[in-house]
Amino acid sequence: MKNISVIGSGTMGNGIAHVFAMNGFSVALVDVSQDALNKGLQTISNNLDRMVKKETITETDKASTLANITAFTAIAEGVKNANLVVEAATENVNLKLDIFRQLDQNTPADAILASNTSSISITKIAAVTKRPEKVIGMHFMNPVPVMKLVEVIRGYSTTNEVTQTIFDLSKKLGKIPVEVNDYPGFISNRILMPMINEAIYALYEGVAGVEEIDTVMKLGMAHPMGPLQLADFVGLDVCLAILKVLYDGFGNQKYAPCPLLVNMVTAGKLGVKSGEGFYNYTHGTKDLVLAAAFKK
Repeated sequence: MKNISVIGSGTMGNGIAHVFAMNGFSVALVDVSQDALNKGLQTISNNLDRMVKKETITETDKASTLANITAFTAIAEGVKNANLVVEAATENVNLKLDIFRQLDQNTPADAILASNTSSISITKIAAVTKRPEKVIGMHFMNPVPVMKLVEVIRGYSTTNEVTQTIFDLSKKLGKIPVEVNDYPGFISNRILMPMINEAIYALYEGVAGVEEIDTVMKLGMAHPMGPLQLADFVGLDVCLAILKVLYDGFGNQKYAPCPLLVNMVTAGKLGVKSGEGFYNYTHGTKDLVLAAAFKK
């Protein structure tokens, strides 16, 4: 288990590549364009610089980490020697199914195929391959270099051997793996997203304002950030996509996305990534500033 391919160089993909490379693995980072890869590699370099500044790693460590990563724009070339592939593409079921069909065709027969999906069925993904027993969920948390949890999701056909391999590998990365079964949202998002959705409903219904809701959860429940700030951080489009998976998967009204969330995503107010969600992020500081729509 020396050669790791990571599909997608966005927020999650570059973080996953960073962690594997920093732990001595040979990483092939794959994306559709060189521009996307350059942006991902720059993010990794910047994050390593912060670690050097904090004296948690040395300049030599940074150099060796970057040397362990090779970029590819073609899946076939980037995965041909992989022992493990971790797919970290956009949370879109049709895109993921297409990627896994390609992975099944282009990777060695004994390679394990993992998805970083936060909600989509591993069993459904595995069904488009000829090796469903070797398909598994490996759900890292954001930011990947910092967060310890890896949610390991067993599909219907995933073997004990593959599950144990991913458990052991996660520990080698300094992570703490937790095994869960393959149902919509798994554990993390099955619990987190309804909480975020309920916070948005409380705002939508005028129970309290953005700052008040977040303050109650931070001071009263000891959460490091409030649910509305967290939604901005995750991405309101991602929150909406996961809620739709939960709603479709269980057919239960309690998972129905709040109309305010739907409207904000439709308007392009996606949180940190777009510069505005419940808070505004374009003012050049790390201070939380309410978005114009939520100012009293």
